[in-house]
Amino acid sequence: MTSRRTPERRIALERESAGGWTAVELDDATQEQQRHRLAEDAVADWVMEQERDGAPRWIIRSAREVYPSLLAMGARLTRTHDLLLCHAILRDTDRVARPLAPSPDWVRQDPVVDDAPSLFDVLERPSTGDPVGGLLDQYRLQRRVIDSSADGRLALLTSAESAGGLIAEEMRAAGLPWSEEIHHRILVETLGTRPIAGGQPSVMLAEAERVRSILGDPGLNLDSQPKLLRALHRVGVNVESTGRWELARHDHPVIGPLLAYKKLARLLSANGWAWLAEWVHDGRFRPVYIPGGVVTGRWASAGGGALQIPRNLRRAVRADDGWRLVVADVAQLEPRMLAAMAGDRAMARAAQGADLYAGVVATGAVGTREEAKYAVLGAMYGATTGDSGRLVPRLRKVYPRAMALVDEAARVGEDGGVVSTWLGRSSPRPSTEWSRMQARATDADAEPTDVSVARRRARDWGRFTRNFVVQGTAAEWSLIWLAEIRHRLQQFPEAERPAPASGVFRTRAHLAFFLHDEVILHVPMEQADAAADAVREAAAVATRRLFGDFPIDVPLDLRIAESAEK
Repeated sequence: MTSRRTPERRIALERESAGGWTAVELDDATQEQQRHRLAEDAVADWVMEQERDGAPRWIIRSAREVYPSLLAMGARLTRTHDLLLCHAILRDTDRVARPLAPSPDWVRQDPVVDDAPSLFDVLERPSTGDPVGGLLDQYRLQRRVIDSSADGRLALLTSAESAGGLIAEEMRAAGLPWSEEIHHRILVETLGTRPIAGGQPSVMLAEAERVRSILGDPGLNLDSQPKLLRALHRVGVNVESTGRWELARHDHPVIGPLLAYKKLARLLSANGWAWLAEWVHDGRFRPVYIPGGVVTGRWASAGGGALQIPRNLRRAVRADDGWRLVVADVAQLEPRMLAAMAGDRAMARAAQGADLYAGVVATGAVGTREEAKYAVLGAMYGATTGDSGRLVPRLRKVYPRAMALVDEAARVGEDGGVVSTWLGRSSPRPSTEWSRMQARATDADAEPTDVSVARRRARDWGRFTRNFVVQGTAAEWSLIWLAEIRHRLQQFPEAERPAPASGVFRTRAHLAFFLHDEVILHVPMEQADAAADAVREAAAVATRRLFGDFPIDVPLDLRIAESAEK
């Protein structure tokens, strides 16, 4: 006799425009069962009561809209279905016959991101007479698409994406432990004495004077690219830009101090004293994360530059007294995902252990680890020139299945088609202008220059789709990893020694930071070993959830420390 699965509890939760909240309990067929009107000062207790009674899946418009206020009141949600995050996936996926119909009412309202281009239009939220009516209608439509996916991958993807929405808000609420004193000390050590009113720090000013002296221009504004380019040209440094890589190709006495100055200027601008004053308060850095802010599903940031923290500032990331950081990152995540997606056992063998590139060298395809890195990255990003372009063909002989997967993704892109990640997030179609350009290039009387430009644009789009399937699948692995870590930490007992600045997580081990393939946990000292085990277990589960028993290693570089400095 087989046991019947207990139906999942579902509760739609929406904040009313006039104040208060509306909650609607649903039956298993997504039909309304019971409706509750909740005052602002009562919603947190009611939500926590529902969580204790058997955590439901909360149907919400967006974690960003409803979750910060709940967290501030001490209420945490275990699992949700985030309609705005899921709409983008289900609208564009090519994994079902009838994807979700586009709707301007369900386009996500993201702030301008500072780590990736904004991918969603900013639209006003529609108003309806029923606070949850439109929400329930959209949920039913989304369930129709998810249920039509025979292999269950869209269900896993939307669940992981929704969990990511919760985690982003929880990490912002908890914050990343950050020592303002150490940060200030690093700035002084690196940049020099802080200027009292404007101007430049002393070390940076000294480097600037060296550059001006070599260029023979005492009044030169180094932050003006046109003026700097003219000064460089006058001394024979004929560059088209002042980018670091282009400057480094030239041998001239000015290059060293100029690169040093530009590095200091970046630190001052991106993470200097002004950044410290704006983004770090009460010992916490609280950036604004945007789950799915990049078209491949990677996260972006819309404040604080969370995805660009320099390594030399990582020692400012310090656990509270009596707490520890668990820092873990994955070595070469994307090529490992490629090997598993393609079912390429030869590449999977190279991925056994911590260094996939060393495994590539062992095959004899390339001679050095550096060449292996160039070749693998070139394969995923479509390199055709330089060392990568020279080495990529060698991989086709030893890893034919992996290379066939990305080559086919590139071919589909060049033809204007759509490719998808392992779980079903699909790439956007090329623009109308791109399609028109390709069409014009096929005309019998097309100009040679038009044909050349169209071919170049087609190859560019093919390189995008080639990488999309790999980067997007790596983002899916990371989402599941995050969700599994969070699930395990929720089982940990409360700590005796609190971390007061972490808000609702002041007595709970919690995720504090995420960057593509790295996580930082902030945990009570006595729970550090158990938390490290949870991170390892979560990685193993994420790999198994995606690829079953395919033998692919996804090793972690994991450490328990008081500081995030490597």
